[in-house]
Amino acid sequence: MDSIWLTGAQWLALLRIGLGLWWLESWRHKDKKGWFERGTGIAWAADVAAKHRWNAVRSGFETVVAPRPRTMAYIVVYAELAVGLGLVVGLLTPVALVGGLLLNVLYFTLMIHDWAEQGQNAMMGLISVVALFAMSWQKWSLDAALGLF
Repeated sequence: MDSIWLTGAQWLALLRIGLGLWWLESWRHKDKKGWFERGTGIAWAADVAAKHRWNAVRSGFETVVAPRPRTMAYIVVYAELAVGLGLVVGLLTPVALVGGLLLNVLYFTLMIHDWAEQGQNAMMGLISVVALFAMSWQKWSLDAALGLF
């Protein structure tokens, strides 16, 4: 593979780190007090799910998320932090990439009517797939330093 300035593996590592920074920004800008104390994030998602055109989304939300809004708020917020940190430092990178991809698929499905969100989730998902199958943890990662994967 020919490339300019960096090797192919380094460009892939840069892509992975950039995706991680995107996840960290998603975590950083969340109103954690609102999510954890007032339940704003899950309440918003419940409103979106209730109006969703697919019955599977409505019933899935009612079964999995609605009975435990506080727990789900912590899971969502800290999953974004864990994915971001894992990708930036390259620790358990394949796990972080799959976790981030699953979050993007869930967000994409829940917000099927919001075209602005669809673009973001589609691009983050595409980057996750490329970074996963190109093994982007080969350079500039703790995984490489520790000989993981």
